[in-house]
Amino acid sequence: MSKNDHLLVEEKNQAVILTLNQPEKMNCFDFDLLHTFQDQVDALSYRKDVRAVIITGAGKKAFCVGADLKERATLSPDGVKKFVLTIRNLLTAIQNLPMPVICAVNGLALGGGTEFMCASDMRIASENASMALTETRLAVIPGAGGTQRLPRLIGVAKAKEMIFTGRRVDAKEALDIGLVNTVTTLDTLMDECMRLVDMICETGPIAVEMAKYAIDKGIETDLATGLAIESNAYRVTIPTEDRIEGFTAFNEKRKPVYKGR
Repeated sequence: MSKNDHLLVEEKNQAVILTLNQPEKMNCFDFDLLHTFQDQVDALSYRKDVRAVIITGAGKKAFCVGADLKERATLSPDGVKKFVLTIRNLLTAIQNLPMPVICAVNGLALGGGTEFMCASDMRIASENASMALTETRLAVIPGAGGTQRLPRLIGVAKAKEMIFTGRRVDAKEALDIGLVNTVTTLDTLMDECMRLVDMICETGPIAVEMAKYAIDKGIETDLATGLAIESNAYRVTIPTEDRIEGFTAFNEKRKPVYKGR
């Protein structure tokens, strides 16, 4: 494990684990942490050997409570605009990573912390987790994608309820409304994430990348356009060595060995 300021980076079983490491500050983020995180995401976008990314927080109380409000209080209006644009660009980069991104929500997730969740592909929460977009309680709105990604995850009406009131939902409600995929104990949270990673590693890398692309791009369009996007993504998989290996392994009744080619 290596440390880069307040972000821990660990590689395990073809996954990269990024841990927000300011537990004494409930893993809030400032400019320095956002820039460090962006550097890691930029590097990951070129890694063909990484099958999944896990984002989590250090400690047992909080995943991330959003922006460092002490730093925010020192920023000018232009500084605030720059900060919001910085986190918005980071979360867009996370969403656009070619490999699946799993958010391991190990506690409280407020504001930007919930927006981190929404930018991930899958979310696994510990039983003690709770989450909210609290910005309206500070007389602003979610500015890093929360007003756009949350309705796409849980539906417009429920998203409006959460954003208009700023109320917290616990892990059980988050599961009920589709905000998280799974709820587990805090002690088994990372084990559950790695179990999901292991299953991803059994699949074809190019196929998963193309499936993610088709889903993410298709969901923004009408059905006919989405089907065209799916068709084009499928064509990418046809000439690959992995496709031949998958069918060969099936016929030979063995596990396929995919190489991402």
